[in-house]
Amino acid sequence: MIALPLLHAIPLAGNLNQPGKLLSWGIFDITVANLIVIAVMVVIFGAALLIPFHSGSEIADATGAADPDEAGTDPATVAAAAEPGDEGMWTARVRTTAARLLPPKKLLPDRQPAYVASWVYVFGVASLVALGIAIVSGFALALGGPDWWHYNPLGHFFNSTHLWSVELFMALLVIHLWGKFWMAAWRGRRAMTWITGVVAFLASIVECFTGYVSQQNFDSQWIATNGKDALNAMGIGAFFNVMNFGQMLMWHIVLIPIVLVAIIGAHVLLVRVRGVSHPLPERRTPVRGRAARQAAAAADAGPWRGPNRRYDILKEGTIATVIVTALVLVMAGVLSSPDVPPVTVQTWARIDQVGFVNTAATELDGTGGAASYGPPYNNQSGSVQQVGPVNWQKLAGITQPVNAARDFVLSPLSVLARTSPALASALSTYNSAPPAQQQKWASAYDAATAPGAKKVPFNNGDLNLPAAGPVPALMSAELAMARNGALDSDLLAQRQFYGTNFTKPLLFIADGGYYNTLASNMHLTGDQWGVMNETGSYPGQPWLWLFQLWYHVSPFASSASVDIWAVYLTGICTILLLLIPFIPGLRDIPRLIPVHRLIWRSWYRSAPGASTPASTNRPAAPGTSPTPLPTSPQQHPRHRRSIQSCSPALPNANDAVTGRVPSPGVPAAMAAERQTRRRRRSRPLSTSSEEKPERPLKQRGIDMSADTGPVSAVTRCISGQTAFSCTGRWSARAGVRSSGFR
Repeated sequence: MIALPLLHAIPLAGNLNQPGKLLSWGIFDITVANLIVIAVMVVIFGAALLIPFHSGSEIADATGAADPDEAGTDPATVAAAAEPGDEGMWTARVRTTAARLLPPKKLLPDRQPAYVASWVYVFGVASLVALGIAIVSGFALALGGPDWWHYNPLGHFFNSTHLWSVELFMALLVIHLWGKFWMAAWRGRRAMTWITGVVAFLASIVECFTGYVSQQNFDSQWIATNGKDALNAMGIGAFFNVMNFGQMLMWHIVLIPIVLVAIIGAHVLLVRVRGVSHPLPERRTPVRGRAARQAAAAADAGPWRGPNRRYDILKEGTIATVIVTALVLVMAGVLSSPDVPPVTVQTWARIDQVGFVNTAATELDGTGGAASYGPPYNNQSGSVQQVGPVNWQKLAGITQPVNAARDFVLSPLSVLARTSPALASALSTYNSAPPAQQQKWASAYDAATAPGAKKVPFNNGDLNLPAAGPVPALMSAELAMARNGALDSDLLAQRQFYGTNFTKPLLFIADGGYYNTLASNMHLTGDQWGVMNETGSYPGQPWLWLFQLWYHVSPFASSASVDIWAVYLTGICTILLLLIPFIPGLRDIPRLIPVHRLIWRSWYRSAPGASTPASTNRPAAPGTSPTPLPTSPQQHPRHRRSIQSCSPALPNANDAVTGRVPSPGVPAAMAAERQTRRRRRSRPLSTSSEEKPERPLKQRGIDMSADTGPVSAVTRCISGQTAFSCTGRWSARAGVRSSGFR
């Protein structure tokens, strides 16, 4: 690639590639960088709960309905209607259904319910903006290829932008999930909205994982060589090879983004179709009985009919884009991104010569990690894990054959032996010996070079060790080949010219102590909670804490199948998270721990008593306040006796007025009145913007002396038999009784 000289003159930003500090509390280890990320997330969420949200003034809709197309008069719905005779056509059905579920005012709303007045609501839009920046920066990285960011300053800046947009996206997504959990946002037939949101979070984790293993640096090497064990134990590694850079890159830039964008798109559409969930009751009130639960569920699922506020979704999105973009660019320019060079066989052989030849000897005698691993590499059982009746690892079979002795030692030496008679003789002696003798020679060399063994003159690997036969000569040639870089090339040259599968060299490197020592110094090993950490002093993936937790909890920590235990237990917790809307107890946590009082506190203050399901979603008469009647004597303790004495047939005034739940003991006349009001509601609402003047009850034909319905009952009660008074108005057009106590 030809790069402009100016691009190479751009200085790199701050370098945080030096190992950071690791803090320990009992079984928990966390880097300072991850701790800062978690603290910032908690502070942001707390600030969103506590800082007042200025949402502007409320607007009462002329009809009192949330959906202008509720009566079927929305222009988009009318325009999309099928022509006579075309109702059965597939195209017509899809068009009419789409127009009915997603009219333009739902796709691009300019009104929101008045209770949507909290900073908690902005994290969904902000996370979408961060995702968009991640996609655009990924496009920029693709312009120069998969590795230009390692050596080009401009490419490195694009990579830094990509990294911090992803970090911000995941953090905002987690905070968004926190907010929706405490809102119990699955209520009102919104379970699929919650499920698609959780699935989007899981797909985002997989997308991030494939991105990390596609970096071609030390971090990607370590994640790949350690992540393979859990995937192999589940049988997934048989076709999802994390050490195949090319495969992971294609999943990262093609397959998973398509799935992720589709899931997020479905989630957004569900939000637009179902709307945002209604506020929880401010005070926890038990809902007893099946009828009461069904009534509460119906109120949560119904369209919002209370006051609204103006909502400019495009303006909000633009502001979020500016803020998030500026934040990402600042972090990318100041903090840069991690890029610790990868470990090569050549580097390993030059720095740790004894460790290198010892590892090669273990591959010869069959005790090395790769030699004894098992599926999907060979038929051994050294790393086979099983929990339960099915062994997924063996069931998947051998899909990536690896013969460690041949692939890592004998095959590369056979190429070098063509130009070295001494090596050819030693190799011939070894190959002609029976397997038992080969094992004996390799084991003797392994023991002589193992850590803690009695020191003998190393002589570049050619030990004076008769018990090892020709193995010292083989190991000396292997070391020389590795130190000049030929072994790296040979291990990669066992496939096509453009091969991107690094399985064999990574398996060989991962068996060496040098590789593990480097990872430990960077706080990446399992006992350091390395799944969550990043190289250097950069934040990693703290949202993976649950998966890492099982490696430190007894009895799983000491199990030989700890990887599969971690997958199973994390999977169970994930299923519980997905199914929260259907699990009693779990779905009630937001009601028991009233975080929602902070989220909707402005709504509770502006609409006292409107937090109950029966009153929050009740249509208000045009020109009147939606303030409901008190639902219980406890709301007006001074008048408890008056209400009980004068209205024995009205145990719940709101229920009597709204007609939602029939109350025991209500006269038949009241039931008839409800039926009359329902018929009035079914009529098309008037579109006139002019309010008709209110008239006295007698002039409107209402006999206050007869018990003909809830209006007369409540009016008679309040007019002369209680210690307080009220004003009452009846709107025949909307069919709703509105009252205001004073």
